[in-house]
Amino acid sequence: MLRAALPLLGLPLAGAAATEEPTREPGSPGEPPPGLALFRWQWHEVEAPYLVALWILVASLAKIVFHLSRKVTSLVPESCLLILLGLVLGGIVLAVAKKAEYQLEPGTFFLFLLPPIVLDSGYFMPSRLFFDNLGAILTYAVVGTLWNAFTTGAALWGLQQAGFVAPRVQASFLDFLLFGSLISAVDPVAVLAVFEEVHVNDTLFIIVFGESLLNDAVTVVLYKVCNSFVEMGSANVQAADYLKGVASLFVVSLGGAAVGLVFAFLLALTTRFTKRVRIIEPLLVFLLAYAAYLTAEMASLSAILAVTMCGLGCKKYVEANISHKSRTAVKYTMKTLASCAETVIFMLLGISAVDSSKWAWDSGLVLGTLFFILFFRALGVVLQTWVLNQFRLVPLDKIDQVVMSYGGLRGAVAFALVILLDRTKVPAKDYFVATTIVVVFFTVIVQGLTIKPLVKWLKVKRSEHHKPTLNQELHEHTFDHILAAVEDVVGHHGYHYWRDRWEQFDKKYLSQLLMRRSAYRIRDQIWDVYYRLNIRDAISFVDQGGHILSSTGLTLPSMPSRNSVAETSVTNLLRESGSGACLDLQVIDTVRSGRDREDAVMHHLLCGGLYKPRRRGALRCAQAHESSPLPQPVQRRSYPGRVGREIWQSTCPRKPPRLCPWTCRQAGTRASHPWRAWHPRPVPRPQL
Repeated sequence: MLRAALPLLGLPLAGAAATEEPTREPGSPGEPPPGLALFRWQWHEVEAPYLVALWILVASLAKIVFHLSRKVTSLVPESCLLILLGLVLGGIVLAVAKKAEYQLEPGTFFLFLLPPIVLDSGYFMPSRLFFDNLGAILTYAVVGTLWNAFTTGAALWGLQQAGFVAPRVQASFLDFLLFGSLISAVDPVAVLAVFEEVHVNDTLFIIVFGESLLNDAVTVVLYKVCNSFVEMGSANVQAADYLKGVASLFVVSLGGAAVGLVFAFLLALTTRFTKRVRIIEPLLVFLLAYAAYLTAEMASLSAILAVTMCGLGCKKYVEANISHKSRTAVKYTMKTLASCAETVIFMLLGISAVDSSKWAWDSGLVLGTLFFILFFRALGVVLQTWVLNQFRLVPLDKIDQVVMSYGGLRGAVAFALVILLDRTKVPAKDYFVATTIVVVFFTVIVQGLTIKPLVKWLKVKRSEHHKPTLNQELHEHTFDHILAAVEDVVGHHGYHYWRDRWEQFDKKYLSQLLMRRSAYRIRDQIWDVYYRLNIRDAISFVDQGGHILSSTGLTLPSMPSRNSVAETSVTNLLRESGSGACLDLQVIDTVRSGRDREDAVMHHLLCGGLYKPRRRGALRCAQAHESSPLPQPVQRRSYPGRVGREIWQSTCPRKPPRLCPWTCRQAGTRASHPWRAWHPRPVPRPQL
């Protein structure tokens, strides 16, 4: 099985010549029986997995060496260094073996290296930001890719007709359209590798990266349609074939998205029943996501779009169903696989460029392609952005358009597609391969090196690496409901209206179907944030030298339902689990950042809001009957505010207490000091 996989991995089949010779069976007549061998070299048995492991090891060691110098990695993107390393390794292999080996094969790239990168991108993609900019992403992915493909192909054909391309480049108009379809698409691997190091703002990143993911459907359709037309011949193409090509665009894109959503539904539904077998939860995530990719590839649909929609659609429900350890395993395994695949891709791109037997050079074609892809990319971005800004609430300015035009990087997808061309059908394949290699190297190395200084020079807004505060989340949800209500009042069913409808449908049907009851019952966001803040308080207190917790002392129980919020606090639950530490934020003297300070204020407000009714009634009752001549028997009551704090308080009678209205000063005091709102002052012990 491993020997059968060697050609797919692009590795040489060692020992092939030896297997062709006739072998004699041990113990045949005329030969003595073999003795016991103390040592036997069996390289051909482990060649394929050993070489794969060796390449991954070399790539990992290269990343470690690159990051030893912070100055180098701050100036040069990691993808550029990996391509240069691949060129060096390819030259060494060529000098030693006298032939180029270990090429980037299209089957290896599309079936093994690309899926983990796309799955990582889709699973951890910010869904809110993606769907907020979905209109712009689809415009650049569909209209922009069609524009770049047809204009680049037509311009190169005109360049040939004008005599700027050598006559030895034998290519027709359909051949140039085929080449334009594969060279015009923005590559997701290259964009992800470069833009993650530049740290542009989230809106700009999601538009460029979302375009690189969704334009796969358009690229696949254009490539297959143009390739079919080339094989058929321009004289045999009929009008019905053009209509089928247009229809295939919708079939490939919508079919790929549908496959991804189906497997996302199956994955979420499966993880609902894994409570007793937590160990297989990460395995299910990777298996079903990869099955979505292979199913779409098998049906000639957009596999990238399928695995992207699978990751986007299943994350919310899968994260709620699986355990915390499984979430950690999924996150780091997915990141590791994506990083290894990305590293191997760029290294193999450099190695593949060394093989001069697969490409032929023509200066006119190379320079013309570089000029046209940059020019038509910039022109298309300007025209499409002008149309989109007529409908966007926050328009894209000129600086954003410059970065988007300059960030249209090409990568391994274009190289793999051009390698798949048939030389008998496309005589100019070798020239197209050389041009593609130059375009990929220019966009990844030259544009990758200069995009960071360009972003700094233009003063592009950078991304802020912090999670939104509780106050920001509350205001964001409030504005969403207000905007949805405004659209409903005026009778305009816009984006906020349909998003609100989707959230209601999800809450009423999908969440109840795809989430466990225990997970769905605690989906209240305020209570969930309050729970997480209590956990963070415990960790912060221990970090600052508080009571040391053992690994078994801090055992977090399962979350209670919302019906028990009035009777139970998370602090009480943690204390009942065996911890003797005070988990309240009040005991922490220092605040590390502005976000922590704001979360602390909201934390106290939540404490006061959740516990005021019960505690305040007891306080008013004690104050109303404080001067009673016959005091009731007293009892000791422990409050959850501080460990070991005991307060003597009178027992309330059955008669309803008389509540005194607060003055403005009292209300302001309790608002500014929420601790006092639910920790009443101790009532003096009555004299017996």
